[in-house]
Amino acid sequence: MTDQEKIRQAVRLFLEGIGEDPEREGLKDTPDRMARMCSELFRGMDEDAGVHLARTFSSDKSEMVLEKDITFYSMCEHHALPFYGKAHIAYIPDGKVVGLSKLARTVEVFARRLQIQEQITGQIADALMEYMQPKGAIVMLEAEHMCMTMRGIKKPGSQTVTLARRGLFEEDPSLEARFFRLLGR
Repeated sequence: MTDQEKIRQAVRLFLEGIGEDPEREGLKDTPDRMARMCSELFRGMDEDAGVHLARTFSSDKSEMVLEKDITFYSMCEHHALPFYGKAHIAYIPDGKVVGLSKLARTVEVFARRLQIQEQITGQIADALMEYMQPKGAIVMLEAEHMCMTMRGIKKPGSQTVTLARRGLFEEDPSLEARFFRLLGR
């Protein structure tokens, strides 16, 4: 049985489990639609951030590079509900820089997995350090979690903020302060 067939079967069972008829007109194609959706939402499971961060360009500059307000969407592993928000990434080059779109692609690699926000934040920072080998990296994610807004405590608009610092950003508080100033915080 293929992964797609497993998903279709699971969706049918889920629909039956909540009291729906998977054969009714509006739901008949839902197992297929959800299987295709899962291929898109969880495509990061089969991707390697190194592919995006490996192509670098020489640079004799070592000033902070910041890419902010990168929109991301992910799925929480605790409730399989979405969380979404903005990622902000900065690094201090050590002889090489990466194309700016590669930072956004790196966010996508880790966001398109079933996991928690805290983990994504650290994974992005670690990937930058491993593949680009900068002097330092800092990653901040701000997200709204549907498990907080549509179920449970029901607090729409609440934001979860996570931060991962590596290299010089751990050692030099002024760099972290500059990062936050550039973000307008």
